[in-house]
Amino acid sequence: MNGLVFHIVSGQAFFTGIGLIIAAIVSAELDKRFARHLIGIALILGTLLVVTSSTAIPYWLYAVSIVAMIAWIISRFVSGWKRWAPAVAVGAWLIAAVGEIPFHVTPRLAPASSRSITVIGDSVTAGIDGDESSERWPSLLARQHDLEVHDISHIGETASSALKRIRGKNIDAPVVLLEIGGNDILGSTTSSQFATDLEALLTAVSDPQRQVIMFELPLPPFYHEYGRIQRSLARKYHVALVPKRVFLSILAGNESTLDSIHLSQAGHLQMADMVWNLVESAFPAK
Repeated sequence: MNGLVFHIVSGQAFFTGIGLIIAAIVSAELDKRFARHLIGIALILGTLLVVTSSTAIPYWLYAVSIVAMIAWIISRFVSGWKRWAPAVAVGAWLIAAVGEIPFHVTPRLAPASSRSITVIGDSVTAGIDGDESSERWPSLLARQHDLEVHDISHIGETASSALKRIRGKNIDAPVVLLEIGGNDILGSTTSSQFATDLEALLTAVSDPQRQVIMFELPLPPFYHEYGRIQRSLARKYHVALVPKRVFLSILAGNESTLDSIHLSQAGHLQMADMVWNLVESAFPAK
């Protein structure tokens, strides 16, 4: 995967963009002549990086930050605003950055009551037709770490079809991992329907005695709403949300995919290692 694409889709570009915007504001206020011709470029590039990163901060925070930046630009021409506008603009973007940081921290699970985990996923987990030679990562996880892994994954799975598939199944594992939603985004599921389907799925798998962990979806530019839905529902149902850069790092790895999405054998091995790092704290060594 191209490094710039990874930087944008992983959400890291959000922080780079804010850094460029703040650097432009500070440089303009310090009146650095050598930097004047770069200020406009930094502002435009920074704004583009923030927007295309599809970072799911609240709409109101986006609005406040953008309005504050516009007010600062106006203040360059209206002297009465000059004193407070730069500080407000910088402060608004710093608040946005600080508020986003927790979503880039990998969660840690509490010890589970048994060495059992249920995996609900799509073809990244289930594999694809015609690839019979690869051992899937749930099987690798079970074999390498003495876990009982219940793999409920299927090619083409969406949040809606996953809910239908688990109905009637007895899910009693103390940990449930969700690798779901990619087909919703790449397919025809609207954001409102995704919200309904994902909430129904989380309702079905959530239990006070169970820990649910879910991969945050790497999002194409301007797909903020899907990320906002995931975060809101994760908070509501106490789901541990894995930063999207973690999942994306597997898809972006050398020789880890067959077609940039579906995992090769090397990818399944890397995925098994990555998932174990996520859930290891729930299954301490015997």
